[in-house]
Amino acid sequence: MVKLKICCINSHDEAKTAISVGADLLGLVADMPSGEGMIEDHKIREIAASIKSFNNSVLLTSRTDAESIIEHHKETITSHIQVVDYIDVKNYQEIRKSLPDIKLIQVIHVEDESSYSLAMNYSSYVDFLLLDSGKPSAKKRTLGGTGETHNWNISKEIVRDCSIPVYLAGGINHSNVVEAIQKVKPYGIDLCTGLRTNNKLDKDKLNVFMEAIRKA
Repeated sequence: MVKLKICCINSHDEAKTAISVGADLLGLVADMPSGEGMIEDHKIREIAASIKSFNNSVLLTSRTDAESIIEHHKETITSHIQVVDYIDVKNYQEIRKSLPDIKLIQVIHVEDESSYSLAMNYSSYVDFLLLDSGKPSAKKRTLGGTGETHNWNISKEIVRDCSIPVYLAGGINHSNVVEAIQKVKPYGIDLCTGLRTNNKLDKDKLNVFMEAIRKA
């Protein structure tokens, strides 16, 4: 079965629920220019500490330089860092040096064919890629959390040729997850809005989604 990353976790109870159904990674969203599920850094730290033994907490940061990203991690103490904006790859060398045990995830916003070369470039510097549907090149930039899908044909090519594990995100829910897995063949699936109702993790949606994944 593909790996599952559940994003927008906003409490210890939600974290426990996600882990209980088999989530492999839990995304904790810091301040962002767009999207849902944002919580304050002290809350990220509290949730990450409560699930430390699972080694599966992910800080989602929109910071774009090594010093700031490293500082953000010191404030939150997660096992993974997910960078949602594009940064100079030189920053990753400094991050690796300062945080050698932390797994790094780079988001690639699949806007057009140029996303392929971006993905190949970043894949030499991080542990995972995550393909999402943000639009950083738009006049009103979005960096994920759109609830929209993107061109899975491009994502399929990235997964096929990439040397590191790739998560697929963007508008995935119980009704399209089987198609997504069969078409793109990602290492894992990432979702937020597809599992939430009134800004809360919906256990019914979660159970339906898990059943759908098992059929993929």
